[in-house]
Order: sequence, then structure tokens, then C-alpha cells
Amino acid sequence: MIQKPITTNIITGFLGVGKTSFIKSLLKNKPQGEVWAVLVNEFGEIGLDSGLMGDSQEQVQIKQVAGGCMCCAAGVPMQVAINQLIAKAKPDRLLIEPTGLGHPKEVLKVLTQPHYQQVLSMKACVTLVDARKLDDSRYTEHEIFNQQLQVADVVLASKSDCYDAGVFKKLADYVANFKSLNSTTDGAATKPPMVPIAQWSTSASTELHASMGNLLELPHVSLSNKVTAIQAIAKPSVQQGEPQSNNVTRPRLLEPNQGSLFFNSNASTQQEVLQTVEFDERGIMFRHKQADGFYSCGWVFDPSYEFDFDKLLVFIKSSKVMRLKAVMITEEGIAGFNCVESELSVIELDDAMDSRIELIAINEIDANEIEAELLQMSQRLGY
Repeated sequence: MIQKPITTNIITGFLGVGKTSFIKSLLKNKPQGEVWAVLVNEFGEIGLDSGLMGDSQEQVQIKQVAGGCMCCAAGVPMQVAINQLIAKAKPDRLLIEPTGLGHPKEVLKVLTQPHYQQVLSMKACVTLVDARKLDDSRYTEHEIFNQQLQVADVVLASKSDCYDAGVFKKLADYVANFKSLNSTTDGAATKPPMVPIAQWSTSASTELHASMGNLLELPHVSLSNKVTAIQAIAKPSVQQGEPQSNNVTRPRLLEPNQGSLFFNSNASTQQEVLQTVEFDERGIMFRHKQADGFYSCGWVFDPSYEFDFDKLLVFIKSSKVMRLKAVMITEEGIAGFNCVESELSVIELDDAMDSRIELIAINEIDANEIEAELLQMSQRLGY
């Protein structure tokens, strides 16, 4: 039986903005003794994101809904997943990460229904934005990108350690103008509270932990009272909210081991992926979908497949897609790949149940050609 409403935050943002990395940082620094639950939704049909949370955190329950916006179909998939998480974990805090192509207004509509008002205590909706994308009309003219700003109680300038001079201020100006244009209700202007804009990056997650915790506790403001004023919060030790441009630390290509992408049954973190892997006679599962102007294709290869690391790296670097995620068994070990347009990170992993790769693009993907390339760079051991 629930004793008090569960503190709940929505963590939203467009494709590849760093939502999973942000949540992983929150889990790493959560208060001792508290149980946290995370509900992850992915646009594609091949579940990958939940494992990126890591498998070493105690008192964390993670559930994943793959295959598009979980708020669609009257929000039934999300309600089922939330109810199961609450019943199993009895969490102190619930973090909900909709897909970068999900509809945050619809997510909020589900969470604020009467039957949840005594169950969930809605706190800040956090929207991550990569300010370097503000000149790209594929982002700024996309309905979902704009919805994410409309629902924001807090805006985080994601990957701020990679910004050049002036980029953070550009984001503050953009959001202020956006909010001003969207600040009327029934024809009347509103004057709600200010929305904080803060810098965030993985490299500075430890020093930013306290401020992030405070931002999570801010109240959620309904859409009818969304903001016209913006408050920029500077990164510690940096004046005027600007990162220093002369000493920008770029992410390394190969990062040290950050934990398995898949659940270790001996660990205390429980991850549930609402998906059954059904291999064909070749030991491959393929899924694809199209929605909201984007296309996705994904493959799961059974563990007998071993991929050539160097060829795989060349393939990923040459892929002209908006987003690519993969965990692959190679002759050099198990590697996780995360590519957002031209930015690629590679991490070494301890184990994997199989090999998985998923691509998201604004144009239709030639799945047959890509599958043929993947098979050419692999061998099936034991066959």
C-alpha cells in the first residue's frame, strides 16, 4: 500500500541529446536508502537504452517500453508499465524518460489523470537541449522539439563542455523568445514563475550533482501557466553562464568500461524490456518502423555472431543517419557505440547477451543493403 505520493520527474529531450547519460548520473548520486524507479521508452523496436543505466546500482528498478511513443493508444502501455513498476519497486522517486520522438504533452496528460493524483507527486519536467542544434531547422521546426520546450520546468544545456563561446547565451535567448511567443492562455498573457536554464555535461556531473538535485525538486507547472521568464544558471566557477571556450574538453573516442549494456542477473538492479527476441533461422531478428517523419531499423544477432571491430567502426563512421546505437560482440571484445550525427563514442563492455544495432534517420533506410554490410563484417562461430 502506498504511504505517500511518489515524487515523479519527466526527463525529456530530442534524439541523442543525452537523456540516458543524465539519468545514469542521477542514479549514481541518488540518496542512500532511497529506492528509485526508471521507466524508459525508445522510438525504435530494438531495446538498448535501459542497459545504458548500468547494472551496479542498488535499490534501482528499470523498466523499458520499446517500439515508439508509450503514451499513444490512450496511454495504456505507459500506465501498465508504471503500475507494474510501482507495485514491484515501491519507489521513493520515479523518473520517466520518453523517447526523443515521443509526445511529452500526452505523457503529462496521462500522469495527471485523476487516478494518479493521489499516487504521483509531479515535480519538474526537465528538458535537455543541445544548444549547438539551434541553427538546424530539423530540430527547431519539429513539433516534438517544440513540445519539449513547452512542457519544460527546467531546461538543461546538454553537452555544455563542447560549446563554443556564446552558445549558452544563444540558448537562453532562444528559450526566452520561445516562451514569450507561447505564453498566452485563452487569448490572455500569463506571468508564471521563471524557468531555470542550467549547463550540464557528463564530464562535470559530479560537481553539478547538488544543483541538479535542487532543480528536480522544483514543482511542475501545468501548461496553462507556462513561463515567459527565463533564469540562466551559470556552471560553477564560470561567469555569466558561459563555458570557457579556450579549454574545451572533447569526448574521447574510446571510453573506459562503464558497465554492461545488459542486465546481470546477480546484480541488484532489475531491468525489464517489454520485448521478446524471436530469431529467424539465421539467428537474426529485424524490426523497422516509421513515425513522425523518422525511420528506424534495428537488428539483433544471436551470440554466435562475431563482428570485425575495425570494419564495424568504419561502417558506423560512414553511416549518414541522425542516430545510431549498438552493442556488438567483436573479435576485440564487446563494444558499445553511440553516434549522434558526427559525434561518436565507443565504450568497452564486460558482457552481452547478443549483438544489437539500431539506426534512426529522416530518410528511408535501405535495410537490405545495411544488413548485407553487417553480415559481410561478421562470422558465425560454430557454424
